[in-house]
Amino acid sequence: MERNKSDYSGELDKEELIRENGQLVMADPETNHRIHLLSIIGEIEGHECLSSNLKTTKYEHVLPQLAEIENNRETDGLLILINTVGGDVEAGLAISEMIASLSIPSVSLVLGGSHSIGVPLAVSATYSFIVPTATMMIHPVRLNGMIIGVRQSYDYFKRIQDRITGFVTGHSSIREERLLELMMDTQTMTRDVGSILVGSQAVEEGLIHEIGGIDRAVRKLHELIEKTKRMCYNEKY
Repeated sequence: MERNKSDYSGELDKEELIRENGQLVMADPETNHRIHLLSIIGEIEGHECLSSNLKTTKYEHVLPQLAEIENNRETDGLLILINTVGGDVEAGLAISEMIASLSIPSVSLVLGGSHSIGVPLAVSATYSFIVPTATMMIHPVRLNGMIIGVRQSYDYFKRIQDRITGFVTGHSSIREERLLELMMDTQTMTRDVGSILVGSQAVEEGLIHEIGGIDRAVRKLHELIEKTKRMCYNEKY
């Protein structure tokens, strides 16, 4: 059977989205749900361009895409795949706030790792999963470059830390006191402070909702979409 030009165009658009941004739209013919897939991998790139040899997630690509998702009435849910070493704090928080403020349901799945500023990204979704072998590294804020050793600098550090702590505790069930304990732990890492949580430990601490892989993450997102649609229907009628 001969395929028309639009069929090839659709495939090319998908390939381009995956290659350039690690994104695509998944359509389920049984439920008619349209799910946008967003992958956050490598290092979160902020205002400065990182080396071309590094795998990066560019926030100037992700933010407009999230705005388009919110504005597009055909998108029913967002699935976020995370495997990041962390990166720019401001960029990571900006993406996290955007995800948390979406009106459609979202599910995050931590694969490999969700370290540093990856922690707010993982908890920003409506519901979160982590695979058994994935890790989450929690540590205090670090800044690159020359820091002037005056009170204002330390106050600035504390304000950034408070923003991250407030976001994480506001979007998960971990207590602030416990989160700070994990950040300041001196027993886990030889040359640093902080904690590394593996799989079920992240669930036990209240950062992540469940242990699970892609099958459970997709199934949960479909459930949340159905629940949202029923609520909208009841409000309408």
